[in-house]
Amino acid sequence: QVHLVESGGGTVQAGESLRLSCVASGNLATAWCMGWFRQAPGKEREAGSCVTWSGKITYYVDSVKGRFTISRDNAKNTLYLQMDGLKPEDAAIYYCATVDAQRMTTLPHLRGCEPLGDWGQGTQVTVSS
Repeated sequence: QVHLVESGGGTVQAGESLRLSCVASGNLATAWCMGWFRQAPGKEREAGSCVTWSGKITYYVDSVKGRFTISRDNAKNTLYLQMDGLKPEDAAIYYCATVDAQRMTTLPHLRGCEPLGDWGQGTQVTVSS
């Protein structure tokens, strides 16, 4: 199992930026693929983006493409999410998680984020306009 701790959330104005971090520890062999998910009040948790160990294969949901960038620093066991041009609809609790590698290494049109069950505690992002 892997232990995940998110940080970097906060309150910003629409159009501003935030950078989230997620530090992983434990059995890192299960963390070859990692992802960011988010959950707004009254809504189901949804996938945002995910990335393989090398950082060369990524996936983004349409709503964040061009604004969010997922990356990782394996020397620091840390996953990042750079969020630019934040919108009020981006407000949510953001969670990092281990992700199924099979879904990330398939054909591009089938690529997606499937959580394996290891989650961080979440970090809250609030966006005002």
